[in-house]
Amino acid sequence: MFPDPLKILEAYRETIADGYGLRYSVYLSGCEHSCRGCHNPQSQDPQNGSLLTEERLRQMADDVNSNPLLDGITLSGGDPFFFPKSLFVLLKELKDRTNQNIWCYTGYTYEFLLANPDYSACLPYIDVLVDGPFVKEKLSPHLHFVGSSNQRILKLKNGAVVE
Repeated sequence: MFPDPLKILEAYRETIADGYGLRYSVYLSGCEHSCRGCHNPQSQDPQNGSLLTEERLRQMADDVNSNPLLDGITLSGGDPFFFPKSLFVLLKELKDRTNQNIWCYTGYTYEFLLANPDYSACLPYIDVLVDGPFVKEKLSPHLHFVGSSNQRILKLKNGAVVE
């Protein structure tokens, strides 16, 4: 089902830390950014976590669909774009199976993603993209849903920034 093996470090059925509202959050493993001060360094190794299977994906979609209080799904990590072709499959399946608002965190910039076909193919399935690497020197506890002031929260529609 997935071109590359996606592994899940953790799935949180309800969280308010990963985007607006009550969200179902999935932390994927694999990241090449090596941001100094990363809050989730175990997520950098793509071998960490449990393999995302068709059965696990079905279970996640069932969990989301059975909770009427959820405001959406968040994908984080690691970097969900570590395996962009597999991310595309995951995003499409989650959107088709749940029709939920999807946030996605990445250390890449929107401009980088847009310029690369395997990455940009994912963007139409993402409603909110939080982009940019974590920069420890720009850390602020006063920011909402980002770790450093260089990161952006971008609303997307059909892969394009809106607002």
